[in-house]
Amino acid sequence: MTVERVVVIGATGNVGTSVIRKLTEDPGVMSVVGVARRIPDWTLPKLTWASADVRTDDLNGILRGADVVIHLAWLFQPTHRPEVTWANNVEGSIRVFRAVADAGVPALVHASSVGAYSPGPKDRPVDESWPTHGWPGAAYPREKAYLERVLDAFETSHPSIRVVRMRPAFLFQRGAASQQRRLFAGPFLPHRLVRPSLIAVVPDLPGLVFQALHTQDAAEAYRLAAVGDVRGPFNLAADPVVDARLLAEYLRAQVLRIPAWPVRVALATAWRLHIVPASPGLFDTVLRVPVMDTSRARSELGWTPRHSAKDAVDEFMQGLRQGAGSPTAPLAPRLDGGRLAEIRTGVGEKP
Repeated sequence: MTVERVVVIGATGNVGTSVIRKLTEDPGVMSVVGVARRIPDWTLPKLTWASADVRTDDLNGILRGADVVIHLAWLFQPTHRPEVTWANNVEGSIRVFRAVADAGVPALVHASSVGAYSPGPKDRPVDESWPTHGWPGAAYPREKAYLERVLDAFETSHPSIRVVRMRPAFLFQRGAASQQRRLFAGPFLPHRLVRPSLIAVVPDLPGLVFQALHTQDAAEAYRLAAVGDVRGPFNLAADPVVDARLLAEYLRAQVLRIPAWPVRVALATAWRLHIVPASPGLFDTVLRVPVMDTSRARSELGWTPRHSAKDAVDEFMQGLRQGAGSPTAPLAPRLDGGRLAEIRTGVGEKP
């Protein structure tokens, strides 16, 4: 199937850069427009850039003439200012959906998440029919779940638009390691010390069971959704399911069974003191998200991940130790001013 023009909103982040690569490598995709607030020097064949902020800028002109819009733009920070993430993630996404309809774009592929799901089982996988009400204790799952409801109404109002909702597991790749360290661990994590020889114990917390996926495999699913005749939600994850024992095996460490509350208290204290940017609500979310069944993506998209979950985690850990990044502003290996600049601007306070 030939697709003349695909617009990728949020094209410079962890997922966006990989989606751009997959689309430009597809001979059936004629042109790709990457939309970001800060246009990078990085470029690829068939790719053009457009600068726009989903919160404020007119999007109709950029989307007009597109065959598919892939919407990825998202802010994880600042967790101390949820009104900022809400304005970008929820209100900005609603502006994107309206622009898709106004510009007459026939297909929308939206980045939802495992975080949109209501708390669920860890001992058996759930399919895409599991409720998507999120976990109310954190901004990220609240926002993802709210947009699921917005898209329910959007699909009813615009039945001619093909809407796809991607619900990936936790996404990892080497080139996003420094960004993810800034977003979740903060400036005080000594990344060179994150190595198997220096980590003796992995805590086995109740609920510490989750799924991982290499970002390149997620990007391939987005490509397939863009060029295929599919609609609806798709769970995306790789095997095996990650738990404390798998992490301990990778790190050559011992497993120590402990309750979750001491870890949460420590994290909540560190977050309140602006030592780490990840909120305790995100920790609660990880302990509650269900294990997903990916059968629909494999059968209807024809998607199979090339990397195991262990491969994805390993690549991320290597990138973390090496301070790896990529040639876009969100994925830069180092910010101007380094870690001192992260501290000066307020851990968990700055988008």
